[in-house]
Amino acid sequence: MDSANLKDCYNVSVQHADPSREHTTVRSEAAPGFLQRLSDTAGGMLLGLIAFTLSFYLLFTNEGRAVLTAASLDEGLSVVFPIGNIQRVDPVNEAKLLHLTGPLQTSKPLFDPNYGVSMHCVQLKRQVDMYQWVEYEESNLTLIMGPCTQVSIFPPDTEWRSEVVSSRHFDREIAHRNPSAMAVESYTAVAADVQVGGYYLSKGLINKVDNFKQLSLSQIRNPHADVIADGNYFYQGADPKNPEVGDLRISFWYAGVSMGGPTFGSVDMVSIIARQRGGELVSYKTKSGDQLELLYLGSHTAEEMFHAEHQSNIMKTWALRAAGWLMMFVGVSLMIKIFHTLVDWFPIVRDLVSLGLKLFALCVSSSLSLLTIASGWLFYRPLMALLLSAAALGIIFLARSRVPAKKYQ
Repeated sequence: MDSANLKDCYNVSVQHADPSREHTTVRSEAAPGFLQRLSDTAGGMLLGLIAFTLSFYLLFTNEGRAVLTAASLDEGLSVVFPIGNIQRVDPVNEAKLLHLTGPLQTSKPLFDPNYGVSMHCVQLKRQVDMYQWVEYEESNLTLIMGPCTQVSIFPPDTEWRSEVVSSRHFDREIAHRNPSAMAVESYTAVAADVQVGGYYLSKGLINKVDNFKQLSLSQIRNPHADVIADGNYFYQGADPKNPEVGDLRISFWYAGVSMGGPTFGSVDMVSIIARQRGGELVSYKTKSGDQLELLYLGSHTAEEMFHAEHQSNIMKTWALRAAGWLMMFVGVSLMIKIFHTLVDWFPIVRDLVSLGLKLFALCVSSSLSLLTIASGWLFYRPLMALLLSAAALGIIFLARSRVPAKKYQ
């Protein structure tokens, strides 16, 4: 039967673990005709072409980035100069790449006047959550005398959320409305002046101090907030044990415990690799054009820090390679999907064609990805480029060898 003549689908039901907490909405749509499916496939082909093209750019530039980053790290390790006395800024080290380790120090505590929280640290974050209605839905594509979209919608439930959930598009909005905004907003305070010994840290280095830990309210002696404190949260509402929609709970998080005054815990030690500019530590520009500005929590040698950066560079390179290959595979699959559309009315042929197209997309994307990566290595490691090219061609030859030769009579 031609799918263009199929009827709409009706009476679709789905069983869930707790049917009492859901209702189901069924949206019936007429099965698209052949021309409509071709039109949709043409749009997919265009998206596939864009993804296919961008995958080459991502794979090629990723290899260059990886090589330049590795070269920059090697350069940094060769010129870094360890500092013994961090209390004295020596003009002789001006513009040099320095390595030093010491405790964080701030001149003033970070303070939240609304809740009476004060602490010597690099960053102090106020996290605000609101008790709100939320609604979940699950969509499924069902084929019952034609395709239809089935949507199972759970009734609104309540949760603590850090972002305002709009209830305007709830399936059952009546009596399930959320406030349009929070009475108190989340906020992060950052220390203006942070020192390690006699050196001030740049904003880039300060932002790297992000080891946030939740502040226990039992450590706050005299909070002068007109709200209820329970556990590690301030509550703005009648009863923290039975919150209502619109109630707020506020928690505080700190990063980089510093010297200078009362603290909640031991002072954090940091290890830094950066360039000296006067009395400030800033980024160091390498010959490859990269900026070196490293900060690690704890005491680490320069060798340990550069080794960790090399490992991070390797992981990032492989992640982007995988993303580029996946983008190419999806692009090729979308571009050749038209062959599946032409036979999708015939179940057996449709399944065979679908399998063949997936294998084709897999071989093409794998071969072209390897060739693109090889071209990125051509100017840096020619031997590696040749090996990758050989592997790419090997995939093609292997695929061709699996295709049976035509028999002529």
